[in-house]
Amino acid sequence: MTDFDVELLVVGAGPTGLALALQAVDHGAVVRVVERRPAPFRPSRAMVMHPRTLELLRPLGVTDALLALGMTSPSMQLHLRTRVVPVSIEHLDLAGTAFPHLLLIRQADVEAVLASALAERGLVVERGIEVVRLARLSQGGARAVLRRADGGPDEDVLCRYLAGCDGPGSLVRRSVGGFLGGDYNEEVVLADVELGPAGGGSRRVAPVMLEAGVAHVVVGRRGLVFLFDVGERASWRMLATRRAGEDRQPFGQPGPPVPQEQLQGLVDEAGLPTQITEVAWSAQVRLQHRIASRFSRGPLFVAGDAAHVHSPAGAQGMNAGIHDAVNLGWKLAFAAAAGRRLGAAAGTDDGAGLAAARPGSALLDSYALERRPADRAVLRLTHAMYWAEASLHPLAQLGRAVLVPVVAPLLPWLVRQRRLTAAGVRTLAQFRLRYTHSPLSMDLRASLTPVRGGLARRGLRPGSRVADTLVRCEGRRVRLHALLARPGVHILLQADARPVPERMLGPLVHSYRLDDRPGTGMLVVRPDGYAALRAPVLDEVHLAAWLRMVGLPVR
Repeated sequence: MTDFDVELLVVGAGPTGLALALQAVDHGAVVRVVERRPAPFRPSRAMVMHPRTLELLRPLGVTDALLALGMTSPSMQLHLRTRVVPVSIEHLDLAGTAFPHLLLIRQADVEAVLASALAERGLVVERGIEVVRLARLSQGGARAVLRRADGGPDEDVLCRYLAGCDGPGSLVRRSVGGFLGGDYNEEVVLADVELGPAGGGSRRVAPVMLEAGVAHVVVGRRGLVFLFDVGERASWRMLATRRAGEDRQPFGQPGPPVPQEQLQGLVDEAGLPTQITEVAWSAQVRLQHRIASRFSRGPLFVAGDAAHVHSPAGAQGMNAGIHDAVNLGWKLAFAAAAGRRLGAAAGTDDGAGLAAARPGSALLDSYALERRPADRAVLRLTHAMYWAEASLHPLAQLGRAVLVPVVAPLLPWLVRQRRLTAAGVRTLAQFRLRYTHSPLSMDLRASLTPVRGGLARRGLRPGSRVADTLVRCEGRRVRLHALLARPGVHILLQADARPVPERMLGPLVHSYRLDDRPGTGMLVVRPDGYAALRAPVLDEVHLAAWLRMVGLPVR
């Protein structure tokens, strides 16, 4: 059998690659992370983390650090022609989560927190190293050639699995499949700026300062303009859309700096009462909407921007990438551990050991089967939002010109409808996402007598997110997600269920009895917080089969 240098090689140290590595390490994998950029800092593009993303990261122990660096429930002012509508999302009616809010946080801060967590586990990101060639091996695994930016010799690495989190121009994705979609006719302008009061006799803007501590948003006929005071090289970050120029730089790579007069022109055109007094950094970035034709091929996987790219509408980029990472990380770790056991069993010529050590192909196949449809749905959502908010297509411009004056008077009432706002946030945050048709989702309730109680009700069918409700376990009241906030598979038992046999438990398989949930049912929760196996009684045969399917040993 192949003697691998490392079980998992992660290519790319953005939020997706770091989260994937952290999830894999916490589930037992030996991981190496390489990043071609020599330094971690670069001006952030992503600025918003959704509540479901915080839930996914909670078992990795990083949410407290993220919350300390970000701003929860930022206030906004929506500028619609002559009307300014304050929008507060501080008190969302989001039940069933410990994070009923958005988090405004720089991507650079997210990367720093995740990299620090990896360093605490003994894994340091190797920067200034690029994958220049890779190949799948006939006997399993992959070979990657690493090139150092400092001119050192190339390095050959044999890995059991390789995860490409290396952005839109991913070498790994080109080895996996195509990139389906197209270009937008618009580009995004990003800048870190200092602002002063508007004036100078301009009749287009009022001589007042924009309110600090508030995100200012303009939806106009010519597109979007955002201004919020979370800049990295200056106080304010500006984001605006405009028609793309003729100098078409590679997608995802920042183009030349944007002159201050052009930035001021975008602000003036939006009608914002402010003057740009200094530009500390600026860039223009072409936009695309694309998705990989395949998310995996043999030992090669892609995630994040390497797998899908879309407009900034809905703040989905970083969040969708972390969803990919948390979904894939534990699966690669479990498959790698099963591979180790397979090798050990082969050395003892133990046929039963070989069968027990080999995970079902459904485990790794489930990544593409689950995440590609989910990411395709996100792509459709962001495309529709972007077309409505910022497209320069004549129909989109006409729609905004007609609808904005009609909708503007209704907005103060609409934003006070907390349930309506919460419903929108639930959709954007992917709370409604379900992996119902995944091979890892098994429901025994359909053919057996259902039981009363919390675990067998319709809302917890396999493939759905497990809500963060209050439960009683071992005599104390605790939130369910706090109970599950550690790596591994979690088996939830109703109060009258038989206990899980010890031979099925282990360092990454935990069992909990919910004293306030009457009945005999069982629910298996995956490491990423989705229900997997549901049964009206403790079903040892199906439980053992599911554990073996995901590569876990059953003694």
